[in-house]
Amino acid sequence: MRTTVDIDEKLLADVVEQTGEKSKGKALNRALEEYLYWKAVEGLRAIAGKVEFVDGFEQMLEDQKAREVERLKRARL
Repeated sequence: MRTTVDIDEKLLADVVEQTGEKSKGKALNRALEEYLYWKAVEGLRAIAGKVEFVDGFEQMLEDQKAREVERLKRARL
């Protein structure tokens, strides 16, 4: 896709040099991909320690069954 944008020439030259890409377009694409990657990493770091993980699918199923049994027991009371 062709897009016209105003980009600082020095910044673009630095991006081309740092990425090692041969074309400006490829260098920009790579820089944008890396930017999005690091934003995703930043998001994961923000939730570190706030999310509980189970040891695997089997454990998750056991936990779900146990919760369902408890729910049914409470419903009968």
